[in-house]
Amino acid sequence: MSRPSLNTATRQILGLLLLPFRAPLLLLLFGIAIYLGIHWRLTEGHDTLAEGALLELFWTVDCLHAVLVVFICTMPEGFLQRVSSLMAASRVVSLVVTLLIVTVGGLYLLHLNVLTNVLILASAVLLARLDLLRLKLMPPPVVLAIVLSVVVLLGSAVGRHLAHGTLA
Repeated sequence: MSRPSLNTATRQILGLLLLPFRAPLLLLLFGIAIYLGIHWRLTEGHDTLAEGALLELFWTVDCLHAVLVVFICTMPEGFLQRVSSLMAASRVVSLVVTLLIVTVGGLYLLHLNVLTNVLILASAVLLARLDLLRLKLMPPPVVLAIVLSVVVLLGSAVGRHLAHGTLA
């Protein structure tokens, strides 16, 4: 007896559903995103009516920060190529760009105490990329950045709701 063959769409959907088990570092990335969501929620403080809009603004900034880290880690070639071409325009532009990146980046990372969160998230994203590369699954960098951003944002939302007690 011959087994009924699955069509390609079903195989692709099944492959996507089994991907976290074939690439377990995606689950690690999701777990780290949950931790970050809990951490962001606990550092927000207490909810009052006056601070509600400000807390939502901080949540939005934290999410944008996480997406920026994911995009930089998933598209290093394109990002570095654009920065290099901008810096190659002239020595003055090179000096200004370098000073701007170092000064603003250093002040941001040191003053806001987010260096550890950036390093943890960047390491998890790079490990997830390596795990996907091990499976020979390398979608275009933009698609990968979007998928990993969705994983991080979903995980951080779950962590935020866990810390708030709305998901328990």
